[in-house]
Amino acid sequence: MTTPPLVSPFGGQPPPQQQPQQQQPQQQQAQSARDVNTASLCRIGQESVQDIVLRTMEIFQLLRNMQLPNGVTYHPTTHQDRLGKLQEHLRMLSVLFRKLRLVYDKCNENCAGLDSIPPEQLIPFVEDEGSKHEDRSGGQSRPASEERREILEVNKKLKQKNQQLKQIMDQLRNLIWEINSMLAVRS
Repeated sequence: MTTPPLVSPFGGQPPPQQQPQQQQPQQQQAQSARDVNTASLCRIGQESVQDIVLRTMEIFQLLRNMQLPNGVTYHPTTHQDRLGKLQEHLRMLSVLFRKLRLVYDKCNENCAGLDSIPPEQLIPFVEDEGSKHEDRSGGQSRPASEERREILEVNKKLKQKNQQLKQIMDQLRNLIWEINSMLAVRS
């Protein structure tokens, strides 16, 4: 689906040169219009899929409401009207599928140079104190493993401090409860 080239408003002659100050922002805008963010393309693809589903549901609704010409009298204008709507929906469905294919191809083109990273490596996990998981990368450097060990030690100390704070809060809560109960008895 390509657009025809625009006819120059200057009768086939090149347009007059603009000042360099104005030409540079226009070039940047044209460049940014050509380079579309992959996330935006995915959003456009998602909207296209939603439109395809909506159009398909409308097609099935039209087909369900259509009556077959099986000897029953029907209004030819109504039938032609519904048939026209059905053909329009089918045409739009075809356009949406072509649009979705273009978005899909462009996304694959944009992501072709990216290294494939397994999803397991993208999801962080928390190690328990008792279980040690072997590194999945296999070639992890020494400083990274030391940093990981330090993080685990800090997490362990943090858990201990949190436990101590919880005990102090429980003791304060009990003390306040006892003070309040004594004050309630005296009054």
